[in-house]
Amino acid sequence: MGGLAIVVALLAAAGGGDLAGRTVVIDPGHNGRNGANPQRINRQVDIGNGMRKACDTAGAQTASGYTESRYNLAVAREVARILRRDGAEVILTRRGDRGVGPCITRRAGIGNDAEADAAVSIHADGGPPGGRGFHVIRPTRIEGLTDDIYASSRRLGRLMRAAYGERTGLPRATYLGGNGLVARSDLGGLRLSDVPKVFVETANMRNASDASKIESSRFRKRIARGIADGLERFLSAPSTARRSTTISGGVMRSAFATDRTL
Repeated sequence: MGGLAIVVALLAAAGGGDLAGRTVVIDPGHNGRNGANPQRINRQVDIGNGMRKACDTAGAQTASGYTESRYNLAVAREVARILRRDGAEVILTRRGDRGVGPCITRRAGIGNDAEADAAVSIHADGGPPGGRGFHVIRPTRIEGLTDDIYASSRRLGRLMRAAYGERTGLPRATYLGGNGLVARSDLGGLRLSDVPKVFVETANMRNASDASKIESSRFRKRIARGIADGLERFLSAPSTARRSTTISGGVMRSAFATDRTL
């Protein structure tokens, strides 16, 4: 069997599809035991150019007590299922919701180590109760940190905003005064990334209408589909060069990053 035939066969065995050969890192924000371990998650870590931030945070929750960390993981698992079905290799930064961390530095490092074609951090905001909707966060241009991913992350952010809004029908965040795409310079997960990356604040957990949607397992699948749509649009664009392959020496890399605590 020729070399090309071997590669085709391996991709088919791995669930090859439109995203075959692409690597995506999905980062479910926070973790279920973060709130019970403040001394660990409050530890300051270096996020570049002399800036320091807490290792991680506990996240938000709905009025009924549905935690952001649990929600983020549920959505991330569904996004991973969709992307794997379409042939991508998907790496999650955590597997369960009973741990602590990983720190924001490690979350960024997982994407960098994988040489991912794209990375998305999944969150739900804890905004004002009267505000609704989602927003996508992209990095600002910071020389020596994000200058190499600034343009590609902005493109990912625009495609994600469009795809997510179309699929879910959720409005762009009404409480930010913007257009649903926000540039920030203070997030370690973006500052330390060497691969195209955005955060998706999928809804406002403190708004009753948004909360009723994210507490619905059926609607969570729409949310996941919206995120997957955004990634697929980005990865399918001619301007998105391949950064890595899923096959090296005929061996597939692990589908999960090591689930580390701090």
